[in-house]
Amino acid sequence: MRIKVQKWGNSLALRIPKAFAANAELRQGSVVDLSEKGKKITIRPVCESEPTLEHLLAGITRKNVHREVETRGPVGKEIW
Repeated sequence: MRIKVQKWGNSLALRIPKAFAANAELRQGSVVDLSEKGKKITIRPVCESEPTLEHLLAGITRKNVHREVETRGPVGKEIW
C-alpha cells in the first residue's frame, strides 16, 4: 500500500490505515519502536502489558529472596 508522507510541525508523519493498526494491535497512545537501517524504516509495537501479581511472584526464588530486615523502633513521629 502506498501512503503519502505529510508534514506535522517540524517533523514528518504517516497515517497508519485502520486495518494495519488493528492487525498490529495498535491503539491511540500505543508505544512503538522506530528504527532505521540504511534507507529502510521499521515500526514495531512495544508490548507494555502490566505484569500480574502471579507473574511477579513466579520470579522469586530461594537465591533472590532477601531475609527479614530489622528496622528498630520509630525515630520520628511515626505511628506504630
